[in-house]
Amino acid sequence: MTSPRIESLERLMEELQKLPGIGARSAERLAFHLLRASREDAQALAQAIQTLKTSVRNCERCYNLTEQSPCAVCRDPRRNQNRIWVVEQPKDLLALEATGLVDGVYHVLMGHISPLEQIGPGDLTIDALLTRIRKEKPQEIILATNPNLEGDGTALHLLSLFEPLGIKTTRLARGLAVGSQIEYATPAMLEAAIRGRQ
Repeated sequence: MTSPRIESLERLMEELQKLPGIGARSAERLAFHLLRASREDAQALAQAIQTLKTSVRNCERCYNLTEQSPCAVCRDPRRNQNRIWVVEQPKDLLALEATGLVDGVYHVLMGHISPLEQIGPGDLTIDALLTRIRKEKPQEIILATNPNLEGDGTALHLLSLFEPLGIKTTRLARGLAVGSQIEYATPAMLEAAIRGRQ
């Protein structure tokens, strides 16, 4: 006896399993939830995903995610343009912004150096950062990479590149636990790290 297959449902479950943290059971629950949802709700979700993929891009200056380039942070005249916060990912930028303590602008590396993952300096936006530094001549660069092996390695590499430029470079203090990630830090931890940078 053959079991009835619903190919469109199976395909949806396969696609949902590609999302981080979604296994087979979670994908099944989500798929059946969408099946029970109204046509309008399901189409709104599909439209939101499609709009995200067509509208969001990287800022031409700092590589933050934006729908309009340059991004809102780069365009904000109240920002201290002489202080560049270097982060690994856009989600790190969001975590730092949530503290309300960052008055400067950002540069998003779009990752970290990781030889084990075959990610080298050329895979990041380091060249664009160096070009930007030479052009804008900021007074301070704050390295806000994650306090783990990859983040520390990336920060050391950047320090070696910045040293000949003679620009003051600081690093977030260790209010963040070693091995943690900025996106998961509490505002209090981030505040301690920002205020105690060196």
